Amino acid sequence: MSSDAIAPVPLKIAMATYGHTAALKQGIVPIEGVAPEFVEIKPIISAFRRMVRDVEFDVCEMAPATYMIARAAGAPFKALPVFIFRRFHHAGLVVRRDAGVRSPADLEQKRVGVRGYSVTTGIWTRGILSDDYGVSNDAITWVVDDEEHVASLRLPDNVQKSPEGSSLVDLIAQGYLSAAFTGNAGIGRAGAPKEGWQANPSEAAHHYDELFPDAAERELEWYRRTGIYPIHGLLVIKDAVLEQHPHVAHALFDAFVESKNRYLAQLAAGSSDFETDAHYHTMQGIVGADPLPYGIEANRPSIDALIRYCFEQHLLPRSFTAEELFINPLDQ
Repeated sequence: MSSDAIAPVPLKIAMATYGHTAALKQGIVPIEGVAPEFVEIKPIISAFRRMVRDVEFDVCEMAPATYMIARAAGAPFKALPVFIFRRFHHAGLVVRRDAGVRSPADLEQKRVGVRGYSVTTGIWTRGILSDDYGVSNDAITWVVDDEEHVASLRLPDNVQKSPEGSSLVDLIAQGYLSAAFTGNAGIGRAGAPKEGWQANPSEAAHHYDELFPDAAERELEWYRRTGIYPIHGLLVIKDAVLEQHPHVAHALFDAFVESKNRYLAQLAAGSSDFETDAHYHTMQGIVGADPLPYGIEANRPSIDALIRYCFEQHLLPRSFTAEELFINPLDQ
């Protein structure tokens, strides 16, 4: 190495392995000027809490609402517009058959279970309920059985902690809850994020009915009407890293784009074998050839919608612009 060569920046990166990140994590796609140390955290959701509370990593995958709340509270990291996961949110809210819930408006004055009030899945669904079905989310009691990632978050009065020793799975079975989210957002697990939690009470949802049994049709119509393709996972970088090594944002962005493009080529060729392949094939049928668009402009309707939903649901002290919350890698 010549005396004027710049040593690569060592970065500790916490991120799950997906089809579109595999080439990065395997070292097939380098990050220019960076020596990455990829840290395996399972489930990756637990890394969100560690990053928010202890700023443990240089770069970390994070739920977008968690990031927005943390940033508004002064967290020393900022988001790169690289969105790790995408999906729609009409499906995944189930109701008891004896709860008298025949339409979304029937959820008012009832108890609904969600892992945490600031869980991104819950925020997206509550936004849809409010925008499209006139539901007052303030008229629903939201019952949670986990901590919020951002410990300082002050919750609205209509958020209630589950009774001591009871999970959402127990509460909906007992009839205490009229409805609950499925999967990691609700009755697909019990307790805080931990190894193997997805194998917890995952069968519970089969005892209840989807609020929107025709969710796929509603999601397609909603996307065509609004242009909103919900973001569900992003990347944050420590402010200190950005200040000391401003080139890192652009380098990371370019590497993620290249890794994703390799994955999409494999998906098109039928040579990919990742758990989410079928999901992204389905997403392509709705949003087009790129089911993982990166950048601020390509995602502005989704970013703006989530900011608005977080503000309306009392999770942000004010509305923000996308530019306040996201790095524009082209400026780096």
